[in-house]
This record gives sequence, structure tokens and C-alpha cells, in this order.
Amino acid sequence: MSDVYASVDLGGTNIKCCMGTAEGRVLGDKSVPTESHRGPKAVMANMAALVNDLAGEVQRKPAAVGIGCPGLIDLKSGVTKFLPNFVTQWRDVPVRATLEPVVGCPVYLLNDVRMATLGELTFGHGRTANTMAFFALGTGIGGGVAVEGKLRLGPLGAAGELGHICILPDGPLCGCGSRGCMETLASGPAITAEGVRLLRSGLAPVLYEVTGGEASAVTPRTMAQAAEQGDPNVRAAIVRAAEYLGIGISCVVTTLHPDLIVLGGGVAGIGALLFDTVRQTMHERVRMFPPDDVQIKPSALGDRAGALGGIALAMKHGLIED
Repeated sequence: MSDVYASVDLGGTNIKCCMGTAEGRVLGDKSVPTESHRGPKAVMANMAALVNDLAGEVQRKPAAVGIGCPGLIDLKSGVTKFLPNFVTQWRDVPVRATLEPVVGCPVYLLNDVRMATLGELTFGHGRTANTMAFFALGTGIGGGVAVEGKLRLGPLGAAGELGHICILPDGPLCGCGSRGCMETLASGPAITAEGVRLLRSGLAPVLYEVTGGEASAVTPRTMAQAAEQGDPNVRAAIVRAAEYLGIGISCVVTTLHPDLIVLGGGVAGIGALLFDTVRQTMHERVRMFPPDDVQIKPSALGDRAGALGGIALAMKHGLIED
């Protein structure tokens, strides 16, 4: 019987776990509240219990566990260095040393978006790519880069923070401390904020109908629906955000000349208007060489990219970069 592996996504609200095979077949999944306010020890106890409970449900003990964390990690030691949105920021928390005796197998850690990149690289479109960049478009914009089939991490595991490419030097203040990052201009909240402004200014009549006039119902998806139904200002807002995204992608293309750009996350669900604008912007902006061979695709794995990335991390024994 072949080995199975556990994947854990440590989120601010929930911890998600799945168990799967080296072929990417998911055998089961489960989640529990993170309860991050209780501190690292309590959260790690929740993680261990989740892995062990799911192992019992699928009646298979994992050969290894891959964990995605929202921040910086010492990859060799399995110690978290900085999780900005968690109580205590998890500075120097020995996650690997704490969990391995409890789950009874090796544990490997990686930044959560780099883990999603690894999932796409191993089980998605990246299987046939030489060099790939992955953009996770959601509440923020995360990313990851694979060069010659290997995930590029850098000394802190932080290489690939593509959402913090500067697009507007004097643009909005970003959570990273800089200004005008792509994340401030093309993330879900950035797009939604412009939709809410248009709605409340009386400049988005179709969006008003789609949402019933409720600002809380404005999302990139409802904005895309309004744009498709002929709301010109909402369409322009999406196009503008997609152009900013396309400018950042053009920088990556000029730097790496990848085979493939993958767009994942909820904002990618806007669909053709986003993708067509990004492709057009890339062709307009990349001038040093013809970018015709650079494919821009939606994630093949969708919201499973991170989960399958954890399985890939576990089965590769954490050795994802020479």
C-alpha cells in the first residue's frame, strides 16, 4: 500500500487539513477553528489533534505532514519567525519539534502561498512548465516562483512576494510598509472598495441592482456580474485593476521570461475580463522580446492548490530547493 500524506493550512480563522496520496488524490479533509487568540501552544495542539483525528477517519497514518503558514519560517529548523496576523506573531515558535512527537511523523513547513505554488507546480499546470510564476489574488496578493522546475525560495523562504512589486511609487500605503504595491491596487479589497465608492456615488446602477444597494454585497464577483450586464464604470474599475496587475506581471515576465503565469485566488474568478486585460497589458508592456510564448492561465487546482501543495511538500520531505 502506497504512503499517504497530510497537508495543513494554518489560517487566521480556521485550520484545514487533508490527507492524500502522491498522485494528488484526496482521501479526506477536515477543519477546526484556529483560536489564535489562545497562543501558539494551543493552536499547535489543535493542529496535532486535527491531523490525528483525520488519520483515524481515513484509517491511514501519514508518512509526513506539510504545513502552510502565513508568514516567514526558518525552513531548515521548522521554526516560525514572523506570522504578522497571529497573537505574539509566532516569533521563534518550534512548530516542527513540537508537532513531530505528537503526530508521529516528519513535519515540514512552508509559507502558505509558496505551498500553493508548489501544488500548482506538482499537480497543476506547472507540471509541463520550465519556469512559472504563481499569483494568489485574494484579500492580499501572494505569489511564488519556480525556476527550471524548482520552487525558488531565497534564504528566508520569502522569494516570490509578487504582490509587493511597486506599481505606483506614491500610491496607497501597503500593509508591508511600502506604497503603491500591486496588492493595494489589484487585490480583492482594493477592487471592492472602488465598487463600493461607485455604488454609493450613484455611478453603478447595474451593480446597485445586482447587490440590492447593499455595500456589503459588493465583491469582485458581483462587480464582474455588473460589468457583464453593461455597467461601464464598474467595468472600467475592473479593467484598471487588471491593468495594474498586468504591469506587475510584465515586470516578472521581463525578469524571468517564464513559460507560464498562473492566476489563482478569488479575484481570478472575475474571469475573461481580467485575463484578457492582463494578457493585453503584458503584450503592450513587454518590449525586450516577444512574449507570445508566455501563457497566462487560471489555476488548474482552484482552492485546492494549497492543500495539494502541502501533500507535495510532505512527499518531497521538505527538500524543495537544492
